[in-house]
Amino acid sequence: MDYITLPQAVENFIAATNAHDVNALAAVFGDGATVRDDGTTYVGETEIREWIQVHLINPKIVITPTSFAGDRLVASGDGEFPGGPLSFAFVFDIKDDQVTDLTIDPV
Repeated sequence: MDYITLPQAVENFIAATNAHDVNALAAVFGDGATVRDDGTTYVGETEIREWIQVHLINPKIVITPTSFAGDRLVASGDGEFPGGPLSFAFVFDIKDDQVTDLTIDPV
């Protein structure tokens, strides 16, 4: 696979997700960040930490990037959930090397 150049915040998001590290993953998000995933919006540190635990850590998600253009990462997500691996689009808004907004949709 060709090497994909990613912004530092996206690299940090992938590394922390794949390491199943709640604290490192929470640190990727800036103050007042928003995550939209699976029809729900999570705002702020408390809600985002809960989303991280339930949607990324508990099912032991591993993200494998396949492409990145503009602010959109397409990646394969696998873990302990039925039907995996699945492809997802992660659309990031980043400020000062932290994620301020993340939207995740199936591809």
